[in-house]
Amino acid sequence: MDRRSFLKSSSLVAGGLALNSLFNHAVAQNSNIVLPSEKHPLLLNFNENSLGMSEKAKEAIIKALPNAFRYPDDARAELQKNIGELYSLSDKNISIGNGSSETIQATVAMLANKAKKRGINIQLVTPDPTFNYAELYSLPLGVTITKIPLKTDLSFDLAKMEQAANDFDGLSMVYICNPNNPTAMITPYSQLDKWLSKDSDNTFFIVDEAYAEFVEDPNFTSAIELVKKGQNNLIVTRTFSKIFALAGLRVGYGVATPEIIAAVDTFLSIDNTNTAGAVAAIASLKDKSFIQYSLKSNDISRKIVEKALNEIGLEYAPSQANFIFHKVKGDVKTYQQRMADAHVMVGREFPPAVGWNRLTLGTPEEMQQFVVILKQFHEKGWV
Repeated sequence: MDRRSFLKSSSLVAGGLALNSLFNHAVAQNSNIVLPSEKHPLLLNFNENSLGMSEKAKEAIIKALPNAFRYPDDARAELQKNIGELYSLSDKNISIGNGSSETIQATVAMLANKAKKRGINIQLVTPDPTFNYAELYSLPLGVTITKIPLKTDLSFDLAKMEQAANDFDGLSMVYICNPNNPTAMITPYSQLDKWLSKDSDNTFFIVDEAYAEFVEDPNFTSAIELVKKGQNNLIVTRTFSKIFALAGLRVGYGVATPEIIAAVDTFLSIDNTNTAGAVAAIASLKDKSFIQYSLKSNDISRKIVEKALNEIGLEYAPSQANFIFHKVKGDVKTYQQRMADAHVMVGREFPPAVGWNRLTLGTPEEMQQFVVILKQFHEKGWV
């Protein structure tokens, strides 16, 4: 189904029919499925948006090309202003990064420098498993890494994380990925707020919301709300790599108080934004129909995979992102290799969550292809 047909069908949403009818239509196409091949593999391992970027983003890039010999200062400033307005904040509340990963890196470096100047120890408190860039950026700086395993239900053990921060003699950076990667699960705001809202000179929160635009669970509230209240020991990172499908253009940002943003920006690389990325990000923010299209496509893809997982009896975590964390019967590395042999790239294992695999949700058509192969594996006793 092409985008035009998809959007036309999605007009039924008001009547509550679109998602179910589109899902049923997608499932009904199983007989016409063309399986992946060496020339056309399924890339379901890096949580990218397989739909590709918004057409308006492409047009913005093409329009900007004649002036690409100029430095991107104006486009960068406009993007900063647009993001600030999106959250009813000032551009002084926004730090633009080369992907949200650079914002995380700069924040870690800023805090490590702060601890050094104060002559105190510094640690990173992080759940395990989670997106590990904060850890990777901390290691070369001599930061102590304190990992707190997830609970048996794959949720964060916030009580133990807070205890680890409180017991540390020095500055604690606390990394919270919400929704978490690799589980795709949210941590409800009612649980986070009890800790995050405590202002402290010895605890700083890095809240990574890379997948927040996919969340539909009403129990989720962005930590940006705390920034609006003036919380000064917090930065929230976001990216244009996921729902906006600009992973290759490397645009991300941080949201914090002007004081924190100024401190973080000191550790960013100079001229870290390219013209194409900036104008594409601006256009993507304004293309509301594309965002809705991405959400609906992702919902259908999730339903296709969940239906198959239910049918073959594989456990999975409740997903609020564009990937699903599911159980695999047997060795995950073997499963990953067998999928690669079938021209399907799936995520790696994330110890200590042994026996689980992270699967990116591609287009509905891609997930139909995946399901056919998954069921073949099941028939062979591989999963």
